[in-house]
Amino acid sequence: MKTNQLQSDTLAANTNPPTATLEDNLRALRLNYLLENARQSAEQAARNQIAHLKFLEQLIAGELAFRHDKSVQRRIHDARFPVIKTMAGWDWNWPAKLNRMQVEHLLTLDFLDSSTNVILLGPTGMGKTHLATALGNTACLAGYSVLFAAAIDVVNRLSAAETSRQLARELKRYQSPRLLIIDELGYLPLDKRGAELLFQVISKRYEHGSIVITTNIAFKDWPRIFAGDATMTSALLDRLLHHAQTVLIEGDSYRSAKRK
Repeated sequence: MKTNQLQSDTLAANTNPPTATLEDNLRALRLNYLLENARQSAEQAARNQIAHLKFLEQLIAGELAFRHDKSVQRRIHDARFPVIKTMAGWDWNWPAKLNRMQVEHLLTLDFLDSSTNVILLGPTGMGKTHLATALGNTACLAGYSVLFAAAIDVVNRLSAAETSRQLARELKRYQSPRLLIIDELGYLPLDKRGAELLFQVISKRYEHGSIVITTNIAFKDWPRIFAGDATMTSALLDRLLHHAQTVLIEGDSYRSAKRK
């Protein structure tokens, strides 16, 4: 009896066609590029007499390219850049002082592999945020996770998280990206607790992930950024500059020059 039942089940499996269509299977596997292009590509391959394996190779290559583009878009979205910037729009004839070779080497992203920090230091209007964003965008294209935030926004978020007893979780937000960009450090003063919270962010990333900081304040004046606490500032700079490159930018404000 069992043998007859097994033979009956096998016969039914062989004679009953699968109910799922090609589109159903591709959708279930989340092969979105193939879902949109498989039939059209098959018709084109038939007209052009493309071999089956070559046709499959082209479809798989298209799926990989589609997924790569989607992942890049997701990383750029998650980075929270205020505006997308690249070095294609950079004028190397301005500002007056900028080490081009240093910047171009940074764009190779070698500094990320060694968790090296980058400090973009110069007066207001020198394009520091443009350079930081271009570095971050390049990192996104290369597959690295990035987060961009103004220094005061970091402090405000952490302060709010501390009030709601979510500080540990919020700190992880700034620990997890491979590259953290802290923009405009020193543009607005920090109180004692704000300085301590920002210190925690930088301290927790020490030798674990790179930070790019833009600032218009020379290192000797950093204590006034951190509520006048020279001891905490010294400890912070010790961690920040242990593995770091400083990019000095000098010249006239680009925005002022454009107005003139």
